[in-house]
Amino acid sequence: MRLYSLKSRWRGLILFLAVAGPGIITSNVDNDAGGIATYSIAGSYYGYSLLWSLVPIMVALVIIQEMSARMGVVTGKGLSDLIRERFGVRITVYLLLAVVLTNFGNVIAEFAGVASSLEIFHIPKLLSVPLAAVVVWLLVVKGTYRSVEKVFLFACLFYVTYIISGFLADPDWKVIGRSLVRPEFDLSPGKLGMLVGLVGTTIAPWMQFYLQAAVVEKNIAAKDYKLTLVDVTVGSLVVTVVAGFIVLTCAATLHQAGTKVQTAADAALALEPLAGEYCSLLFAFGLLNASLFAASILPLSTAFVVCEGMGWEVGVNKKFSEAPEFYGLYSLLIFLGAAAVLLPGIPLFAVMYVSQIVNGLVLPVILVIMLVLINDRKLMGRYANGRIYNGFAWAIGLGLIALSLLYIGTLVWA
Repeated sequence: MRLYSLKSRWRGLILFLAVAGPGIITSNVDNDAGGIATYSIAGSYYGYSLLWSLVPIMVALVIIQEMSARMGVVTGKGLSDLIRERFGVRITVYLLLAVVLTNFGNVIAEFAGVASSLEIFHIPKLLSVPLAAVVVWLLVVKGTYRSVEKVFLFACLFYVTYIISGFLADPDWKVIGRSLVRPEFDLSPGKLGMLVGLVGTTIAPWMQFYLQAAVVEKNIAAKDYKLTLVDVTVGSLVVTVVAGFIVLTCAATLHQAGTKVQTAADAALALEPLAGEYCSLLFAFGLLNASLFAASILPLSTAFVVCEGMGWEVGVNKKFSEAPEFYGLYSLLIFLGAAAVLLPGIPLFAVMYVSQIVNGLVLPVILVIMLVLINDRKLMGRYANGRIYNGFAWAIGLGLIALSLLYIGTLVWA
């Protein structure tokens, strides 16, 4: 009996490892250069006061990602594909345009993250950015989905550097505990904008498109869906923990010292005199890893979104000649994103921060569309949302809409 139980556990672990990837990768990529910058700003400007928001954001992330993965498993189609079929080409094109513009701002931010992190190690951006662009381009264009996924999963391990940095910063755990159980609500434009940015960077619209496309490309069967749910949940938990450690690292050091930062690289440099050289270097290395990771995924996600929406061939497993639009768009985004960072006078911080707020404003639209699709019994059958689960999902959607409208209102009436 014990031997059977042991075999059953090993079989379950092997099955999970076979299915795991899309959820963990998608969530962790969202701790990219723009995300790290947003979390660093939140900690340095507002201390621990916004840490509480990461708890409901994590719950929302699990529910949204779960629905996205479930649609991929059941329908075998990407989100853009389903949107085009249900809502028509015109709405799809408008939606694709918004996602492409937002993602392009994020791609620029990733290469800016590569440049600024390596400048800390005295490597000029004229060398680091072109080299990074070539590396991420070759990884996807010359690889297969399986090989690319292994590299991405390995990159996820390096986010532990932010957790180590957090402990090296010696935060006040009692204050952190109080901030989590007794949240502060502030309707000022600054804090509301930061809250929208935190939502947008943790639950970015592109994530839903990439996750569903990755699930479809991995050919995950409906019978293995429970393992995919574990994959999504683990990814959502890990990304939130890492985000929380970035916030508390900057809160414990920069906020206490009255140091305000505008980029993640600023935070890494400012940490050295406050928390030590190792904390600073780990923070910078984490930024480099996150930037390279996201510089691969974001153009890939955008290519999936556009090509699925237009009905073109997609997939990392396909050759360039089999999916020219897919690889062409991927290549163009990398080239233009890297080139923008090398141009003088580009306001990189503004592009980075504004793109996160735009993410937060676009997200409710994507979520409402997802809810319409996943409640379509003809499309989802018995896998459509149940009544209680649907209530939670719609509450999240309406809450995000209210947050966006409230933020816009404070800007208008300020």
